[in-house]
Amino acid sequence: QVQLVESGGGLVQAGGSLRLSCAASGTIFSISAMGWYRQAPGKQRELVVVIRRGGTTNYADSVKGRFTISRDNAKNTVSLQMNSLKPEDTAVYYCYCNADATGWRDYWGQGTQVTVSS
Repeated sequence: QVQLVESGGGLVQAGGSLRLSCAASGTIFSISAMGWYRQAPGKQRELVVVIRRGGTTNYADSVKGRFTISRDNAKNTVSLQMNSLKPEDTAVYYCYCNADATGWRDYWGQGTQVTVSS
């Protein structure tokens, strides 16, 4: 099994910044994609950004130019730098990875709350 532990959420004013981090642990043979999803109250979970092992990224249009993902393949960690935050970024942010532990499957963190006040 793979465990994902997130950190770094919190409350920030609009225009501010936060940094989320996530570490994957367990018996992991390989990780392909890592990234972040978010879910706002009353809405479905949506993609924020994913980064593949080779470094290619896929950002949601709503965060392009404001959020930056980074990944350390040796440490199985991923981070999300969030700048110019807006109230509509308020959500629970979930770390995600697709990993080979006992076969390939998706794994999710427990979620961390990000609240942006206006």
